[in-house]
Amino acid sequence: QMSPLAKKKIRQALNYGFDRVKMISYLRNNMGTPGIYGMVPPGLPSFDKSAISYDYQPEKVKQLLKEAGFQNGINLPEITLSTTTNYQDLCEFIKSQWEEFGFKIKIDINQAAIHRKMIAEQKLGFFRGSWIADYPDAENYLSLFYSPNFAPAGPNYTHFKNEKFDNLFEKASSEVNDSLRYRYYMEMDAIVMEEAPVVILYYDKVLRLYDKNISGLGTNAMNLLILKGVKKN
Repeated sequence: QMSPLAKKKIRQALNYGFDRVKMISYLRNNMGTPGIYGMVPPGLPSFDKSAISYDYQPEKVKQLLKEAGFQNGINLPEITLSTTTNYQDLCEFIKSQWEEFGFKIKIDINQAAIHRKMIAEQKLGFFRGSWIADYPDAENYLSLFYSPNFAPAGPNYTHFKNEKFDNLFEKASSEVNDSLRYRYYMEMDAIVMEEAPVVILYYDKVLRLYDKNISGLGTNAMNLLILKGVKKN
């Protein structure tokens, strides 16, 4: 509870405090889309560009730090960011940008298996993680913030709890009208972006390479390799 991350304005400042476009360009070879819009990724009907946009805004970071009582990062406690070796370069890039505003960031490197175990057991206050949906619906992403899903019983690893969010989640779960359900999803995503329990880095992208004599190999929302209609000419 003494962590500066308990303050919403600090979490928002972190979200505004690094350039995702540069990060994707320099460290991912543009393989991905900057994660500035929300937890629901592009490609799903409830993806919403009108929600809070966490693009790189240095002046906004300074303003939020001042409002949180840590102008220019003065007296701001150190924040430990846990990750694995596979994502160390990415975390180092973000750290370097955050530190320009006065954030004090320590990167803690763990083995992948230990990292996952510590996340599941809530032993890490701030960590790099990823989420791949089990089915192509925004509910699978938003379930990470539904309070009855608190880890270790479910995938709510941040222990985020918001009564309005929970009510909307339950409404959406029983709603058969797609248009109405998507509106609930957008409202939930807006709550997550406002409260900022996570820092969304990017939405991943996948490439498929195949010979010119192959036809019928389409794409789908789950990136499943479906060969039913594939032909070799």
